[in-house]
Amino acid sequence: LIGVWAMCLWEQMGKPEKVNLIELGPGRGTLLADLLRGSAKFVNFTKALNINLVECSPTLQKVQYNTLKCEDESVGDEKRTVSKLCGAPVYWHASLVQVPSGFPTIIVAHEFFDALPIHQFQKGSRGWCEKMVDLAGDSSFRFVLSPQPTASLIFLSKRCQWASAEELEKVEQIEVCPKAMEITEQIADRISSDGGGALIIDYGKNGIVSDSLQAIRKHKFVHILDDPGSADLSAYVDFAAIKHSAMEASDDISVHGPMTQSQLLGSLGINFRVEALMQNCDEKQAESLRTGYWRLVGDGEAPFWEGPDDQTPIGMGSRYLAMAIVNKKQGSPVPF
Repeated sequence: LIGVWAMCLWEQMGKPEKVNLIELGPGRGTLLADLLRGSAKFVNFTKALNINLVECSPTLQKVQYNTLKCEDESVGDEKRTVSKLCGAPVYWHASLVQVPSGFPTIIVAHEFFDALPIHQFQKGSRGWCEKMVDLAGDSSFRFVLSPQPTASLIFLSKRCQWASAEELEKVEQIEVCPKAMEITEQIADRISSDGGGALIIDYGKNGIVSDSLQAIRKHKFVHILDDPGSADLSAYVDFAAIKHSAMEASDDISVHGPMTQSQLLGSLGINFRVEALMQNCDEKQAESLRTGYWRLVGDGEAPFWEGPDDQTPIGMGSRYLAMAIVNKKQGSPVPF
């Protein structure tokens, strides 16, 4: 269904002969592989694609290479990597700014921003102080408040300018993600100069985020400072900050949303897609479809689940939000 969104944007751009399809933080490459499989029948679209993966990890690059069914080939003196899912060339880059410009752009960022580093600030008698990590007497780690102003306060000040006095009065802690601001500005600059748009899907809220940083190890929540480096860290995405960062970066772009993931996928036709698939599957496949559908668009625990309690599907349809950033020339993107 993300492929449907990408093709709609491509059509809004006037079906350009070449387009940069960029995914930020592709993980194992599953989303992109599904996108390419789903759009394989639309030859004019897939022929236009230059696939660019922004990925720093060599290990994940190898996984993505395999997931996308990539092969290395030679065209004259030129060597390139091609995805056999659609025949499009595939390139890897360490950052968005390294992706060659000059072509209309479609950017997808799914569960990318939540993994970026954040700074936490707490309101105290001395004003806003940054939370820092310190060594306790037993050599374990602990959180403390900075005794002096830190360089990161400049980003807190910027975030507070985007908030109302009423919103600021309600919070005792604020999380700020400077890297998210920086990358959003890069996205806006790219879309402004090359045309196109970006779709951002992540869990978060449309406003100030307070104390959302969490650590997960082996599918269980653990303390943030418990054996650092052994757990996956993530934090809620501040979609309001993303919106303001994009709009301040360029007057040539427009920001749409956020809307819930449930609203996005519903508007793109997930209900019809699931119903069609249910017509040609056995009971085990049907159960898998129902479970997957609920995880994407449901809210909370699945009411139909009859299996073990610790395996109850949890719907993320309202927790995940979607936002689009597009060049104003394209108008409003589907389905915003």
